[in-house]
Amino acid sequence: MQTKISILFYAKRAKSTSDGLVPIYLRVTVNGQRIEQSTKRYVDPIKWSTEQGKMKGNSEEARALNTYLDILKAKVYDIQKEIIHDGQEANFENIRNKMLGIETRNRMLVPIFEDHNKKVEALLNDEFAPGTLERYKTSLKHTVDFLQWKYKVSDIDITKIDHSFVTEYEFYLRSVKKCANNTAVKYIKNFGKIIRICIANGWIDKNPFVNYKSKVKEVERVFLVEEELQTMADKEFQIERLNQVKDIFLFSCFTGLAYIDVKKLTKNNINIGIDGERWIFTNRQKTDTKSNIPLLPMAEEIIAKYKDHPQCINEGKLLPVLSNQKMNGYLKEVADLCGIQKELTFHIARHTFATTVTLTNGVPIESVSKMLGHKNLRTTQHYAKILDRKVSDDMKLLRDKLNLKQQPAKLVNVAG
Repeated sequence: MQTKISILFYAKRAKSTSDGLVPIYLRVTVNGQRIEQSTKRYVDPIKWSTEQGKMKGNSEEARALNTYLDILKAKVYDIQKEIIHDGQEANFENIRNKMLGIETRNRMLVPIFEDHNKKVEALLNDEFAPGTLERYKTSLKHTVDFLQWKYKVSDIDITKIDHSFVTEYEFYLRSVKKCANNTAVKYIKNFGKIIRICIANGWIDKNPFVNYKSKVKEVERVFLVEEELQTMADKEFQIERLNQVKDIFLFSCFTGLAYIDVKKLTKNNINIGIDGERWIFTNRQKTDTKSNIPLLPMAEEIIAKYKDHPQCINEGKLLPVLSNQKMNGYLKEVADLCGIQKELTFHIARHTFATTVTLTNGVPIESVSKMLGHKNLRTTQHYAKILDRKVSDDMKLLRDKLNLKQQPAKLVNVAG
């Protein structure tokens, strides 16, 4: 961003002294922002030229005052040159600080990133999920490692972060850290939030992400098909903890709720809906959007099964949910024992609800999106793209209808 600077001297007539003199002020305008400073000189307002910004005439007094003002003007331009020579941005803040004798404190990237992460941690389980904090911590570590790898430094002045820095950082994530495309894009996105904080605070004038483009590649979402879902529902295990994990996973398959949203459910989240049936009324922790879901029979059975479970009674929860790590660990055992050849995680239940339970059975995508608590219909459309089976079933119906329409014509032809 090119700095536009203008310098003006003016007489402040509202502050005249007892002998009628007025102080002369220096006004420096940097990109539309003003810095005003007293020159510690006074002048008779009659002798002052507002148009020229100097004392009228060619008297010794006028020459001495105007020479002094020219020196002050030259000093401002010297300050601008000095800032540029030091490799800093000649912006309003830096010029003002130099003029007023304020020691400029270089704002460094790592402390700003660390401060952001501390704030995320302070709002953990309120506005942010543990996984979000973990990603920002990892992103900070990758950023520090990149600074050492590329520049041999442990930190960097944020004003020195430019487009080249961003592209080199992305290259580092892909080549040195061996991050897959979507992983690299997410870390760059995390870093981008720190840059937006700097811009919002006026610490940097230019956005290094201008003209930078990255794209998340769509990945095929894993979900359970109807046969796999039925196999799991019918399976009874000798080990009780596996039955518990299976049931809570199935509950998510028939409600579409993510792990953290199932974990926080209480009896107060169950109420009568618009149709007179029982619904879940909750807000998604990830996006804080409403997610109102009619309870299907399978979900109702699971709630009834665990209503007297000690953990539910002691903690006031709807279901006895284990830690996410334990749930995912036990789900692998459940998958093996059920003969399901898929890498099972709890989040697959949400995908299963969107595909096998709802969209495949003709539930409109708008309704599915609302139940999932998606802010954007495009997010839900990712699920719809993979339903080749639904396309096949729909086309089979169409094929049967066309065959029925053609039958009378065939009979006529035979008769003829």
